[in-house]
Amino acid sequence: MKFEWKGVMPAVTTKFNSDDTLDLNTFRTNIEAQIEAGVHGIVLGGSLGEASTLGAEEKRILIKETVQIVDDKIPVIMTIAEQATKVALQAVKDAGESGADGLMVLPPMRYKSTDHETVEFFKEIAGSTELPIMIYNNPVDYKIEVTVDMFKELLELKNITAVKESTRDIINIGRLRNEFGSDLSILTGVDPLALESLLIGADGWVAGLVCAFPAETVAIYELAKAGYAKEATEIYRWFLPLLELDISPQLVQNIKLAEVATGIGTENVRKPRLPLQGAERERVLKVIQDGLKTRPQLPDYKNLKPLNTTLA
Repeated sequence: MKFEWKGVMPAVTTKFNSDDTLDLNTFRTNIEAQIEAGVHGIVLGGSLGEASTLGAEEKRILIKETVQIVDDKIPVIMTIAEQATKVALQAVKDAGESGADGLMVLPPMRYKSTDHETVEFFKEIAGSTELPIMIYNNPVDYKIEVTVDMFKELLELKNITAVKESTRDIINIGRLRNEFGSDLSILTGVDPLALESLLIGADGWVAGLVCAFPAETVAIYELAKAGYAKEATEIYRWFLPLLELDISPQLVQNIKLAEVATGIGTENVRKPRLPLQGAERERVLKVIQDGLKTRPQLPDYKNLKPLNTTLA
């Protein structure tokens, strides 16, 4: 599938049964809700998808299942987050053979590679496949930053064309756009900075709370890109306490609780994660319940007439 790196692309959670097997029925329910809301792609196997706990065969199953559900309507993106280059290369091969349309690739896991090692890692992966690649740039959580100078080298490879920008330095969007123009698509990866990022030119949003609130997430994106900043901001301000649940070590548990509340998920996580307990559980539940009580009426965001605007 040929596609553009743009729009809302949920980093979906992986659903588990109580016996720790893949829950493909609930997974389908959630993916169908995403499609109905109008998302522009599905990202599998990220940190929100509990990728570090998934086996290679489980990842293949999730790709094939998602490809079947989306039925060529939107692209399916597989995350590559591995410690060893040879393991990453096998994961890339598996993703392509299982039907993935693109890849989101993280720097080497655990080992804090040098700039040169990081670039060579990405180059070897990109050289092994024709699938389009989005680099995940998240030095806050993974301690490795992909700098503008590193992207200058990486963009020499024709299939590295996008970045999931999660530095939390919103100025970096301007730096990347000034340097690379439209040659590098920029998707924000930080939920509580999403609208700001879209309004200054990000092409899309790899989102987390979309897993529980798909329509609200897509509405913000569509309103922002059509020039309705005021209307997008109103929904975004309502959404912000929920969006902040994404920037937590327990983002998986937080977002799965939200999925339960909106009827499109379960709370089951895979150990060593455990469901939230005690005061923290009550705090998160209150955020979710408060949000549901004041959930906004959405405009017809799928049929907006664009305003005159200079937004990218």
